[in-house]
Amino acid sequence: MGFIKNKEEQDILHKERKNERNLAGLLEQLKDKDPETRCWAARDLASYPQSVTSLASVLAEETHLNVREAILTSLTLIGGSEAVSELVKFLRSDDASIRNDVIEVMKSMPDAVAPIMSDLLTDADSYVRIFAIDILESLRHPHVEKWLIDVILDDNHVNVCSNAVNLLGEIGTDDALTPLKSLKEKFKSEPYIKFAVDMAVNKIQGN
Repeated sequence: MGFIKNKEEQDILHKERKNERNLAGLLEQLKDKDPETRCWAARDLASYPQSVTSLASVLAEETHLNVREAILTSLTLIGGSEAVSELVKFLRSDDASIRNDVIEVMKSMPDAVAPIMSDLLTDADSYVRIFAIDILESLRHPHVEKWLIDVILDDNHVNVCSNAVNLLGEIGTDDALTPLKSLKEKFKSEPYIKFAVDMAVNKIQGN
């Protein structure tokens, strides 16, 4: 009888685990009071692309770091334009921790981020534009230099342009030299811009 009881218990556990892994069950567990339960649910939801909106919604309220990490990992694994659209919303968050985590995640999604990068770099909010440049720092995409050149040619915010200049000093080619030098005229009353441009130009030219 003991053997039969153990088998019955195993069947019940197997059934529960199976139920836990379906979409509805995982979404319910994502709201559980136990952070470990929420964490496992967030990880398992990586198999369900349709959970993107729910994951992002929970992320906005989640305070447990391990659960946040699990949600961000699943959003990264799911990828695609919908995941990026949800992540972009956090660039406007007052929570610097989640904002920085999202920036790091977006750096690893070049194909999904590329189609919206121009919009981010021309956003009405200068902070969003700066965060977009932060994403470009490690975004492995062939248009990074062009996006940065467009910023220094078109943007009139000194902090946005200074961030772009600093990054061009690291990844820029000769194509960036003329746009960089023109920036000194645009911000001729800003000594830091002159300093940053000269440094970037020297780095590009190998001086």
